[in-house]
Amino acid sequence: MRYIKYFILVAVLSVCLVSAHAAAPERESYNLNEGWRFFFADEPDAADADYVTLPHTWNVDAVEGGYVRTTANYQRDIFIPAEWQGRRLFVRFGGAQSVAELFVNGKYVSEHRGGFTAFTFEITDFVRYDQENHLRVIVSNSQRSDVLPLSSDMDLAGGIYRDVELLVTPMDIISPLYYGSEGVLVEQREVSRDKASGVVKVYLSTRSVDHTTLTARVVDEDGYEVMTRTVKVSKISPERAIEVPFEIPHPQLWSLEKRTMYRVEVTLGDVKNPLDRMVVYTGLRSVTINDDNRLCINGIPVDVRGVSLPHDREGYGTAISRNHIAEDFVTMRDMGANAVRSIVGPHDDYLYDLCDKEGMLAWVDMPLARYEYSFADICYYPTAALRTNGFDQLKEVVVQNYNHPSVIMWGLFSLVWQRGDDVLGYIGELNELAHTLDASRPTVSCSNSDGAINFVTDLVVLRQNVGWSKGSIEDVDIWCGQLSSNKSWASLRCGVAYGEAGVRGHNCERVERASRDMRHLPERRQTDMHERYIEQIDEAGIFWGVWLDNMFDYASTRRAYGKNLAGMVAHNHVDKKDAYYLYRARWNKTEPTLRIADRGWRERRDMLQSIDVYSSVGEPLLVVEGDTITMRCVGKAHYRADSVEVHGTKTIHATDVSGRYTDSVTIRVVK
Repeated sequence: MRYIKYFILVAVLSVCLVSAHAAAPERESYNLNEGWRFFFADEPDAADADYVTLPHTWNVDAVEGGYVRTTANYQRDIFIPAEWQGRRLFVRFGGAQSVAELFVNGKYVSEHRGGFTAFTFEITDFVRYDQENHLRVIVSNSQRSDVLPLSSDMDLAGGIYRDVELLVTPMDIISPLYYGSEGVLVEQREVSRDKASGVVKVYLSTRSVDHTTLTARVVDEDGYEVMTRTVKVSKISPERAIEVPFEIPHPQLWSLEKRTMYRVEVTLGDVKNPLDRMVVYTGLRSVTINDDNRLCINGIPVDVRGVSLPHDREGYGTAISRNHIAEDFVTMRDMGANAVRSIVGPHDDYLYDLCDKEGMLAWVDMPLARYEYSFADICYYPTAALRTNGFDQLKEVVVQNYNHPSVIMWGLFSLVWQRGDDVLGYIGELNELAHTLDASRPTVSCSNSDGAINFVTDLVVLRQNVGWSKGSIEDVDIWCGQLSSNKSWASLRCGVAYGEAGVRGHNCERVERASRDMRHLPERRQTDMHERYIEQIDEAGIFWGVWLDNMFDYASTRRAYGKNLAGMVAHNHVDKKDAYYLYRARWNKTEPTLRIADRGWRERRDMLQSIDVYSSVGEPLLVVEGDTITMRCVGKAHYRADSVEVHGTKTIHATDVSGRYTDSVTIRVVK
C-alpha cells in the first residue's frame, strides 16, 4: 500500500506543467485523474476500496441493472511541496453528478450543486506543505428537491465523470472562482463587417494588492495585434468585473464557413513582469432572427440542421473521453448536421472547442426539464433553495461557455408543463437573467405545451409530434398552416423537433402507431416517421431550424429496454440506423450517399417487395438478377421501386447512372 501511495504522489508531481502564458511566477496545472479510491457511502471500510481513474461513473450500463442513485466517496492523497508556500491552490472539477462536497485533511471546503457544469474550490488554507494531504470528495446523484433537474428522461449517472486538475497560482490572480470560468469574458456589443466593439470583462481575486493595472490585448489569427488597452484597477471585488473596452475596425467574422478566432490576452499588473496572465480565444459574430423567421449569423440566413446530443455512451456511461467526443463530432458532421443541442445541460468544453474550430452551431441547455411520459413527475418547486439553484446553474452555463462563438443560444427549459405550481413566472425570471448575463444571444426553449409558455423565450422549438402520436401524417401540413395563419402564433419564432424510437433488428410487415408501453420498436416505423415528417416540414418552410431527437440512443431506465431508442445511431455510437442515411442523403452536401433502406429486414413474407433507396447522386437503378428496375422519386433524395418480385433468396443491387456508387442487400422471402 505504501508503494502504491508513493507511486501516485510521484506521478502527480511528474505531470507536464501547463503554463497560462505568464512571465513569472507561472500558473501550473496538474492532472489529478489517477489514483482515486472509490467506495459507496454505506461501505464501512475504505482500506480495501478499488482504485479508479477519472472520468468515472458508478452507473455504466442501466440495462444490466447498473443505474443506482446513491452517494459515494472518492479519496486520494497528494504531496504539496514546501516551495508552493506563498502561492494559491485550487482544485477544478470538470463535472460531478449531481452534488459534490470536498474535504481536505478532514476539513470541509465547499459544496457544488449541479451535475453538468465545472466548478473550482480553493484549498490554499486547508493544505499542509511538505506533507501528504488527503482529499475526499463525497458525490451524490440521489433524488433531491433542491437541485435541478428534478425530472429527466436521461439517467443522471453518478460520479466524477470529467477531468480534475490542481491549479497552482500566484497570490493575485485573474479569478478561477467566478462560476467555474476562466475569469475572462469577451462581451460583444456591436458586430458588423465594419466594426466590432464591446468590453473584456475580467474578474479578479487578490490577496496582497488592492490597486493595480489591467491590460487587454487582442491578436488576430495571423499574429497581428489589433487592439491593446490598459486600465487602472482599484477596489477589487471578486463579484465585480473590471471592464476593458475594445473596438476592432473591419474585423474578421466567425461563421460556419470561416471559423476566424481571436486571441485575447489579459495581463494583471505590469506587462513585462505581470502578477498573472490569462489567454482566452473567441470569435466575433452576430446572432439574429430576421422577419422571415430565419436564423442569421452576421446577417446571413442559415438553414439549421440540428441534432440533440445525449451525454452517455454504451459501456462508458457519462464518463466519456475526448476521443469519444471527437468521434461523435465526426459522426454528426458526416450525417450533415450543422447544429448540436446539449440536452439538459452542457457537455465538456472540448465539444464547443470543436464547434468553434470546425464550424457547428451549439444550443446549450440549463437543466430545467421534465420526463414527458410521466404525469406524476414534478419539474419545479417554488422554494427558495430550488429557485436559487436554478439561477446559479444558469449563471454557470452562460459564464463557462460565454467565449465560444459557436454557442448561439441558451436553452431555459425542456418539455415542462404548467400544472401544479406556476413555473411560468420562474421561466420569465430565468429569461431576464440570461439577457442580463448575455445580451448578444437569444434564449430558447423546447416545448410540447400550448399557451403562454411558448412566448417567454426569444425562440421556441415545438416538440408536438403532430400527426404521429395521434391523427394522421397529413395533420402536419394543417398544423404548419395554422402556425402561419394564426395571428398570435404567426409572431412566434419557432423551430421544430421530432423523433421516434427504432431498434435495429426489430422488423415488421406493416407499420403501426406505437403505444407508450410498446416493446416492439421496429426500425422501419422510425424510418417511416422521419421520411414523412421531414418532407412536410421542408415543404412548409416556416421553421428557423429542424432538430432531431436524438443523435444517439441513450440510457433511460424509465423506457423499454432501459434506453431512449430514438437515436439516429445506436447506443454504441457505431451502428447507424436507416434514418441516419435518410438525413445524410438530404443534408450532407460534400459526401455522396447511396443506401438501400430496410437492410436489417432480411427475412420477409411477401413475394412482391417495395425497395427504398436514399441517394444524393441522382436517381438510382435497381438491379435484381440482371434485370434493371427504374425507381421513382417519392421525396428529396428518396427513391422507391414498388412490386419488386423476390423468390427465395435474392441479392438486390442499387447503383447510380454512372456506376460509380453502389450498394447491395440480400433478402429472403419465407412463408
